[in-house]
Order: sequence, then C-alpha cells, then structure tokens
Amino acid sequence: MAQVDVRLVDVTKTYGSDVRAVDGISLDVLDGEFFSLLGPSGCGKTTTLRMIGGFEEPTSGRIELQGEEVTWLPPHRRNVNTVFQNYALFPHLSIRENVAFGLRRRKVADAEVRTRVAEMLELVELSALADRKPGQISGGQAQRVALARALVNRPAVLLLDEPLGALDLRLRKQMQIELKRIQVEVGITFIYVTHDQEEAMTMSDRIAVMNHGRYEQLGAPAEIYERPSTRFVAGFLGASNLLPGTVVGAEGDHVAVRLDLGPIVRLPAAAIAGRSRVDVGVRPEKIRLGSAGAATPGVNAIPGHIQDLSYTGVSTQYRVALADGHLVTAYAQNIARADGGASALPGAEVLVEWDPADAFAVDPLPAGTEPATDPVTGAPIE
Repeated sequence: MAQVDVRLVDVTKTYGSDVRAVDGISLDVLDGEFFSLLGPSGCGKTTTLRMIGGFEEPTSGRIELQGEEVTWLPPHRRNVNTVFQNYALFPHLSIRENVAFGLRRRKVADAEVRTRVAEMLELVELSALADRKPGQISGGQAQRVALARALVNRPAVLLLDEPLGALDLRLRKQMQIELKRIQVEVGITFIYVTHDQEEAMTMSDRIAVMNHGRYEQLGAPAEIYERPSTRFVAGFLGASNLLPGTVVGAEGDHVAVRLDLGPIVRLPAAAIAGRSRVDVGVRPEKIRLGSAGAATPGVNAIPGHIQDLSYTGVSTQYRVALADGHLVTAYAQNIARADGGASALPGAEVLVEWDPADAFAVDPLPAGTEPATDPVTGAPIE
C-alpha cells in the first residue's frame, strides 16, 4: 500500500464569524501522486494549499506530512516547496544562480550545489540557458526555472498554485505535458491547484473537485468525468446534458426512468443509488444523432430538431431542441447518423440517442428551481 504523504483531518478555515473558506476537509494524498484540487474561484482550493504549505493556519483540524503533525509549524520547518503563478525569480541572478539560491542559503557545499543544479537544469531542459538572466527567457522557460528551483531542495511534497495561469494557451498545453513528465521522473508528490478542468484531467492521478469549501467528489479523472456524483461536478468537469425523470422499474443491470418530457430511457442500476427522482445525465460526445424516421430506434432515443450548430475547428457542436423545450448539446466528432445520410442542418428532425452504459444520474434540482444553462453550449450548469 502506498505511503500517505499528506493527510488532512477535518481541516477548517474561517475568516471572521461568517466566512468559512474551508469546511471540514479530510483527505489523504499518496506518495508520488499527482493530486489536483480543482474548482472555481472562491471554492477554498488555494486556502487548502496554503494551509498545507504553512502560509495559513487552520481554524481547526490536523495536517500531517509523512506521518508527522505539522499543523502549526511555519513554512520553513516543513519539507515542502511551493511554485506560485508569479515565479518571483531574481532578475539580477543567472538561471543557474536562481536555481542554486535555496541550496546556498542552506550552506550546501559548492560541489554539491553545482551537481544538483546541473541535474535540475537538465531535467527541465534548460542547461543551455544556464547563464542567461530571467529577462532573457520566455514565460514557459521561467516557469521551468521556478520548478527547478523548488525541486532542487528535494522536498517531500511540491505545492503548485495555478503555475500555468500566466501562460498563453499553446504554451500552457505544452507545459501540462512537461509538468507531468517531470513529476514522473522525480517521483515527488505534487499537489496542484487549478480552475482549469483540462489541466487537471491531463496531469492528475486523482482530482478533488471543490465547491463551497469542501470537495464534492474525489477520484481518478476518468471516474469523475464518466460518473459524476453531483450536479456541480457534472457541470464543472466538462459539459453535461441533464434531463429530469422518475424511476419506473428495473431491468436486470439497468433501470428505466420516465423522463418528464415523456420517453423512457435506461441507465445502469448502480447509478440510481436508491433514488426515485433523478436527473439523467449524458455527455455531449456520447450522443449520436439518428434519423427521425428510423424503423427501429435505439433503446434511448428522443425526438427533436436541430436548433443550431457551431463549427469549432476540431468538431461541430449541435444544439437539439426536444419537444418540451429542453436543449441537448452533442459534439460532432462522435456523432454517427444511423441512416448514413447527409449532415444534419438547422431545422432537421433527428433522434437524440445514446447507450445506456454512457448515462449517469444526479440528484434533481429542488422543486421550483430553474437550472442555469451555459450561454455557449446550452447545457445545464450549477
């Protein structure tokens, strides 16, 4: 069994009498794991990271690092390092000396400093730029210098607070791959804070999806994406179509749900978890658009018409209006027309189809509550 590197036990952080930034979080981060805290602004992810690093004190609870309590220890007495979005490199020092700074402060012998700095610069592929100053390198290279400076001290855990946020999209995608490569090579536990779902999905071994000071779901990226446990997770980690309905019966490993708009659909029995009312969820890329005149429609097949479509380069996004006014979003890269006919155009009658195994269920909205929708996709959001 993997060793637990970081353990939070019922950790709470409050400001004043009514602001609870972190609300009783308990979790274990395993040795060598790339662990992400994912969520929107104000969800408590950065406050949680800062408490692990010692930059904030919890109001209550316990924080352990490799089995030892560090709840009240200052940052310099914890075997962790932090990389922030602002890399804070010393502009007057070379790249080599920026990386060596922490070792020199600890009075490490010169020969060891040279060896360890050279190893880190090779790891982040910056050996050729060692004599340059921070003002002479790109943003992505500066990010790697900050990473090397943090790793050269050989921390037990590296904390990363949205370190890619200042980079452009192309460089951010490139650095996601680089960060994961470096983490695997050094084998150090990374705890990564981000609001970017793609970043978390690309790099993480496990993700804690946070909302209102606590996490709503914790698991591997594929598990959270394919089987979100709450409306918030379904809407925050990618787009989801959510259709309200009532459970009407069981059929082997599946249950039948009569949607409020009329049709009966099927989904895995395990997704229901004893509920009688659910919102049936399906991801846009799981949907197929079939012919409205199909002689034998699929198990889950709902009539509708194409309201509009958007070409996005790698895919085409369709919005389909169902009979009751619900809008369903489908992505073209996984759409296969059942009749092999021409591409669907606005106004075309279609069947919205998906496999029962691709559906999930979440709790319905309270009675009288109108779901918010994404202004681009039309999909429900929290």
